[in-house]
Amino acid sequence: MLPVIRAAHTIVWLFFVACILAIWIFAARSDYSNASLSIGLVFVEVVVLAVNDWKCPLTAIAARHTDDRRANFDIYLPEWLARHNKSIFGALYLTGIAFTLARWTRVLP
Repeated sequence: MLPVIRAAHTIVWLFFVACILAIWIFAARSDYSNASLSIGLVFVEVVVLAVNDWKCPLTAIAARHTDDRRANFDIYLPEWLARHNKSIFGALYLTGIAFTLARWTRVLP
């Protein structure tokens, strides 16, 4: 069961990483509706993480199937990336929002 949970977690992770990267692309193309949609989708994930003590709900499910507690026990990512995931993609998300707002308000061309 653990490989299925890890695969599902990885797919969900890829979706949200794609949304975070899409914010930048949409803002650069002045497509603020889709940038806002991507920002909103990621925000829903942030709320889910905040409600779950900053852990993905799939982590608790995966924990029932192994005693391993390395940073990547529940997802198919390199351990260093799993360990720093929130810092890396949180920064990209917040700066993507700032970039979108700067483009939208014409602060940046």
